[in-house]
Amino acid sequence: MPLRKWITERFAPRPLGEAGEQAAVGFLRRLGYKIIATRHRMRYGEVDIIAVDDSTVVFVEVKTRRDTSRGRPADAVDARRQSRLTNAALAFLKSHDLLEYASRFDVVEVAWPTNQKRPTIHHIQDAFPAVGRGQMYK
Repeated sequence: MPLRKWITERFAPRPLGEAGEQAAVGFLRRLGYKIIATRHRMRYGEVDIIAVDDSTVVFVEVKTRRDTSRGRPADAVDARRQSRLTNAALAFLKSHDLLEYASRFDVVEVAWPTNQKRPTIHHIQDAFPAVGRGQMYK
């Protein structure tokens, strides 16, 4: 790889969403969560962060915004997104033989205005219940 291309890729600014996910990972680690996977892609969709909190498997959706002029970041986790996350979580639990463990869905809101070096992070535990039909649902 030519040096110029390597330097450009290495030091290019990260997209806002990726930077927000990295900030959320650090935040959750400081809370004591064990991070299992990030940006985990499956047939049913992608889960931003999969973590363990005590003995609970936590599926985390991260929403990052520069400002809240169009509402809170968590508002973007609508019914359709919840359904996709539920299906992806169920597929993950089944594929890793973890169906007997407790699980939940959290949302981490990251507000990162352009003029700030560090974001403001808001963690919503148990943000929504599993949506749909199957073994995981109530």
